[in-house]
Amino acid sequence: MFAELGHFALILAFAVAILQAVVPLYGAAKRNAGLMALAEPAANAQFLLIAFSFAALMHAFITSDFSLSLVTGNSHSLKPLLYKITGVWGNHEGSMLLWSLIVALFGAAVAWFGHQLPETLKARVIAVQGMIGAAFLAFLLFTSNPFLRLAVPPLDGNDLNPLLQDPGLAFHPPFLYLGYVGLSMSFSFAVAALIEGRVDAAWGRWVRPWTLAAWMFLTVGIALGSWWAYYELGWGGFWFWDPVENASFMPWLIAAALLHSAIVVEKREALKAWTILLAIIAFGFSLTGAFITRSGIITSVHAFANDPERGVFLLLILAVFMGGALTLFTFRAESLASRGVFSLVSRESALVLNNLLLAVAAFVVFIGTVWPLVIELASDNATWDLTLFTIPNPFYAVGLFDQPRKLSVGAPFFDLAFTPFMVILALVLPIGAMLPWKRAKLGRILRQLWPAAALALAVLLLAWAMQTGRSALGPVGLGLGTWLVAGAVRDLWSRTGRGTGRLGRLRRLPRADWGKATAHAGLGITMAGIAAMTAWQVEDILVVQEGDSFELAGYTVTLDGVSEVEGPNYRSTVGEVTLSKDGDEIAQMRPEKRFYPVARMPTTEAALDNGFLRDIYVVIGDPQDGGGWAMRSYYKPLANWIWGGAILMALGGALSLSDRRFRVAAGARKAPVAGVPAE
Repeated sequence: MFAELGHFALILAFAVAILQAVVPLYGAAKRNAGLMALAEPAANAQFLLIAFSFAALMHAFITSDFSLSLVTGNSHSLKPLLYKITGVWGNHEGSMLLWSLIVALFGAAVAWFGHQLPETLKARVIAVQGMIGAAFLAFLLFTSNPFLRLAVPPLDGNDLNPLLQDPGLAFHPPFLYLGYVGLSMSFSFAVAALIEGRVDAAWGRWVRPWTLAAWMFLTVGIALGSWWAYYELGWGGFWFWDPVENASFMPWLIAAALLHSAIVVEKREALKAWTILLAIIAFGFSLTGAFITRSGIITSVHAFANDPERGVFLLLILAVFMGGALTLFTFRAESLASRGVFSLVSRESALVLNNLLLAVAAFVVFIGTVWPLVIELASDNATWDLTLFTIPNPFYAVGLFDQPRKLSVGAPFFDLAFTPFMVILALVLPIGAMLPWKRAKLGRILRQLWPAAALALAVLLLAWAMQTGRSALGPVGLGLGTWLVAGAVRDLWSRTGRGTGRLGRLRRLPRADWGKATAHAGLGITMAGIAAMTAWQVEDILVVQEGDSFELAGYTVTLDGVSEVEGPNYRSTVGEVTLSKDGDEIAQMRPEKRFYPVARMPTTEAALDNGFLRDIYVVIGDPQDGGGWAMRSYYKPLANWIWGGAILMALGGALSLSDRRFRVAAGARKAPVAGVPAE
């Protein structure tokens, strides 16, 4: 009965979303205060109805209601409670219900916190958000109903994909969706502003908190996914350039560009057209990610569905929203002329360069992601390989070559094409952050930053001297990371003025300044961690007998024994491993190889000894015919700096978001209502 109520609530939410999309928009066009006032209760009602529907689906998973097809396909009565709950969004239908819930949440949040917005803009923003909600609710109800019943319920379910039964994957999708879907708010503000024909400094301030919140959640979501891939899959890496990973990374890059571009709109009323375009593209990439994971065009542990019909529906949503927004952008282009004038050396110019680097980097990732898909459509001989993304030469498809020529779009391509833009961005970021608005003297800023540059160079040279016969990647990465962190510190110190009492003024700096410095420093720490782990990791693969030891980067790893353990819904082979150095025991490690009988699928549980400067990473494999066990081990320097830097970036976003200047839009004016002449 509860499931039927959830389904009915979903249908009601769809009707309310249509009402929310139409009536406030018409009221804003007619300046009718009564019709515009409908926006807030409609947004609240839609959110509450979808929340009830989501709670009904969660209740079905918790109680193991196998009369629901979705529960049967993605749960099991012996599964731990945490994974029963996370099974709600560990599948296509449930994840899209979570997506719709978050769309409605952001629409309701405008009603709750948008009191400073002009009434017409607020009504239009909520209406556009209602359109997005209606589109995805239609997708749910007509192609992906999570409440379908089975005529003959089974005694038990098929279990959730074992790879998803992990705490990292329990929280990764909600954070990722808060970021993905949060960018719909930037899109709604952009479309609403285009409809009004007004993009000014106040609009730049209004759109920034929503974009910042989405970027912050997306940062956490990407970091959780990367951390899960690192310790769960047993391959020792943190980023695979998988198309679905790229699908979350592209909107993250564009959202970062949008954040910096909106600053220029707010401070100088420049880059208005570019900022609107970024807001549209950012959400477009989010929709592209939904299409990639649910259309069946790729096979990946991240993919939720394999249904071309659903893919066509999502492609239609993408075409309607992007096509409509870009058409509106074309008609309003003349009204988006910039007023601010600035010199070549200024903060505005630095932010333009920042935007270009981030946008081009996102474009490079986009090309590397979709190129195999395009060629696959163009050639019947195409093959998809998640390791190398191997595809044939497109000219073979049209008969220009007799034999197919293979093209690989994998890590080598992304490393060569993407990395240079990030290096340039890291070099210019501390300088651009300290430049004044409108006009600046570059020499003066460089003189202030010389201690940071000297420290970065010293770290680079020290790392170069300590390594032997290796590439420059590690030293350069550490140098760039030091430059970013030291530059952020110098930027904060420069804002305290001169004379005595600078420490007191430092504590009283606005949270937005602290947030910017923290985020920039976090980027530096992440870059240093990536460079060090990529350049200096040590890997070893051996067959080890019980009681035997081997050396790994100065550490001694001993396989004390192997035992079989029964879990709640799996059987596990557990290795008892002792990690020591110079005869002193450091840690006891327990790598596992699990087998889930219901899903008939094995998983790898790596054992990690985490440290500030390194990780020791051990994986146990299958027993060997000649005796012993296959073991893979890694020494990974500065591994945790990757995710520590991501946490700092998200913390920087949270600090900035907590600044009162982000919550109160200065200069906001109420728009005229019915009976009051328009401006």
